[in-house]
Amino acid sequence: MSDKKSSNEALRTIFVALSLCLVCSIAVSVTVVNLKPRQDRNKDLDLKKNILSAAGLHTTYEEIESNFSKIKIAVVDLERGQIDESIDPDTYNENKAKTDPDAQIVIPADIDVGGLVKRLKKVKVYLVQESGTLKQVILPIVSKGLWSTMYGFISLSDDLNTVKGFAYYSQGETPGLGGEVDNPAWKEQWIGKKIFSGADKIAFKVAKGAGKGVHQVDGLSGATITANGVTNSIRYWMSDHGFGKFLNNLKGVN
Repeated sequence: MSDKKSSNEALRTIFVALSLCLVCSIAVSVTVVNLKPRQDRNKDLDLKKNILSAAGLHTTYEEIESNFSKIKIAVVDLERGQIDESIDPDTYNENKAKTDPDAQIVIPADIDVGGLVKRLKKVKVYLVQESGTLKQVILPIVSKGLWSTMYGFISLSDDLNTVKGFAYYSQGETPGLGGEVDNPAWKEQWIGKKIFSGADKIAFKVAKGAGKGVHQVDGLSGATITANGVTNSIRYWMSDHGFGKFLNNLKGVN
């Protein structure tokens, strides 16, 4: 009799546990579904805030949408170096494109200084205009650091050479070392620096030690690989395989 009683108690315990698990899983699922629109909204606002920050257009959280409305989003065909007017930038999903092999191109090994292997064929850029005149162009950049892939933006003034702002919005480098790429004081050094010298030769780099002249910023102490990743990112994205053709075409329009 006691064996039967023990068996029934065990079954009840299992039933209660399974019921509790089911209720909890349903509650978690409902919460995730309900929170997703808010999470997506916050991600969108955070991205816009970082774009504005890279452009030197500092803003409060409440002003993000109104200030961002002044920026024109465009999708650039990097091979042609021209804006693809057939693509609606509001609906073009770069994350989805990264899962489509046909939307990507393999970077030739001899020019893949950033170790990216491949990139999208078409990329969103951001144009700051006043009365129809281009004032800044904000370009996304990707760098391979020591531990992570670093994602950021660089903003160039209307001469398409002078840096107006620079910022990484996602990186996982060592705090206090490579993580200093997110230090406001270091990012401030970029403002006013030049990317090109002479006949559009890419001259900018992160120095080893103190930066000298208009084409360098200070190095990152103890983070040589991260610093090299930043330099190589500029070298690649400003080349003709990156945004070089697009910038040259913009110069013809300006």
